[in-house]
Amino acid sequence: MKKVWIAGHNGMVGSALVKVFLKKKNYKILKINKKKLDLRNQNDVNKWVKKNQPDIIINAAAKVGGIKHNANFPAHFIYDNLMISINIINAAYINKVKKLFNLGSACIYPKHCKQPIKEDYLLTGELEKTNEAYAIAKIASLKACEYYNKQLGTKYYSLQPTNLYGENDNFDLNSSHVIPALINKFYHAKINSKETVEIWGSGKATREFMHVDDLAEAIFFLSQKKISNNVLNIGTGEEISIKDLAKKICKISNFKGKIKFNTKLPDGTPRRIVDSYRLKKMGWRPKIYLDEGLVKTYKYFVSQKVK
Repeated sequence: MKKVWIAGHNGMVGSALVKVFLKKKNYKILKINKKKLDLRNQNDVNKWVKKNQPDIIINAAAKVGGIKHNANFPAHFIYDNLMISINIINAAYINKVKKLFNLGSACIYPKHCKQPIKEDYLLTGELEKTNEAYAIAKIASLKACEYYNKQLGTKYYSLQPTNLYGENDNFDLNSSHVIPALINKFYHAKINSKETVEIWGSGKATREFMHVDDLAEAIFFLSQKKISNNVLNIGTGEEISIKDLAKKICKISNFKGKIKFNTKLPDGTPRRIVDSYRLKKMGWRPKIYLDEGLVKTYKYFVSQKVK
């Protein structure tokens, strides 16, 4: 039986991974709460990996947030994410872990690079300033995996998912990403009979979104394969403007008021869609379309509010 350590198992990605691997045979899930193991502490991480001896590590642990949170706390974002990733990668090497999947984000790519974004476009231009600290930390962990593989013969892979959403997402308006933020706004606007919902930016920026359950299935798929590329994008190949996304969530929530776009606030990167050709060539495809995923996520949010 293979032992799989899912770091960050309580988060949106981690909890989705736990569900997927629990359905499969011959896997034992290793997990530990961040209150019991501070992943920023190198010595403690080394000891834990040595004691538990996982065959596979999936690093889904990170400090994450939306535009506002990234802009306000760049020091925390770069420190926490650098320490978490590097400690896990080095502990994997010291303890001879056979395979590691390091999760990054599509925000590591330049703000104005050609679309769809290929893995090779990394470091070809300036980053989006609002999430630069987070992106730099994730780029460093990607390069660490690359250098460990090159020098030390490890099998560590960096996966760059597109914008994610789904069950166990962060819906806090002060720190959430766009889909959970919009779900929260429209839900409360409806129940409080508000006349308008204000949204950051012009609404013209476009994004690609993927349900977190699809990402979890993609990672399990990759855990079964021989992988020839150190870096792999994971996306759906479909994009939508923030304006059209807001209209979809407005309709799902049954909000009858108006949508107001605050153009004094930033849009972020104008367009972002990843090229997932490498992964699709291996035979993987997403299964959850955006309309279905948004309904599922909205119902989940409402169910949590009702409790």
